[in-house]
Amino acid sequence: MRNQKNQQNRAQIVYFSHGGGPLPILGDASHKAMVVFMQQLPSRLQKPDAILVISAHWEESSATLLGGQTPSMLYDYYGFPSEAYKIMYQAPGNPELANRITGLLLKNNISARIDSDRGFDHGLFIPLKLMYPKADIPSLQLSLLRGLDPIAHISLGNALRDLMNENILVIGSGFSFHNLSAFSWQGIDIPDTANDTFQNWLIKVCTGPNSQTEREQHLIKWQEAPSARYCHPREEHLMPLHVCLGMADNPAAKIFDDHILGKRAVAFLW
Repeated sequence: MRNQKNQQNRAQIVYFSHGGGPLPILGDASHKAMVVFMQQLPSRLQKPDAILVISAHWEESSATLLGGQTPSMLYDYYGFPSEAYKIMYQAPGNPELANRITGLLLKNNISARIDSDRGFDHGLFIPLKLMYPKADIPSLQLSLLRGLDPIAHISLGNALRDLMNENILVIGSGFSFHNLSAFSWQGIDIPDTANDTFQNWLIKVCTGPNSQTEREQHLIKWQEAPSARYCHPREEHLMPLHVCLGMADNPAAKIFDDHILGKRAVAFLW
């Protein structure tokens, strides 16, 4: 557990895998390890004053902040039982923080804007419903950038470093393995050497003793990693990690290494 006294004025950064759509909330057995992890994660953290989520499920041409005072629900999945469309997470928004982050991005020559109408997508409301079910912490989202350029997403994180001395929880909500055709939708954990090599590479990059510059360069060249395109045919679920690592200034700790939908996935805390 972290020394909370020493972390009072320091942002906490987490990258994790948020599972398959609403399945974690619907009791899917293949998400059991993930659900337990997320329910217990707040005990490792100081309760934040605000939560910023970089969700794999939102891409815009400019970095966009969710700016509503009371964001609605955006059920950005299909084909699930009716209860999946009744899930509610009524946390307040944080327009003031959205404005400040927009200013930080613009100061760093990153095109940015605010969207006051968009709701919380499941990259936010699924994990936060497990972590903070009271929905009492102001929350907002930051979009990915269309094109999914790794350098641009590292730069997004670099631009957020002015937030490091605030009691904010920054969450990169993605999935360290995201090949939809390879998931075991029956929840059977099938050995997968190709995935193991990529997850081990991520662990080495994020937690190893390299310098921050070296860590960033490894993630920028992530496609050269073993089994990279097998694990991420499209990289939207990896880019939140780039933002998190770009914001951090130290190696991460591995806080999850288990199976979701039959595939090994990892999570990191800075």
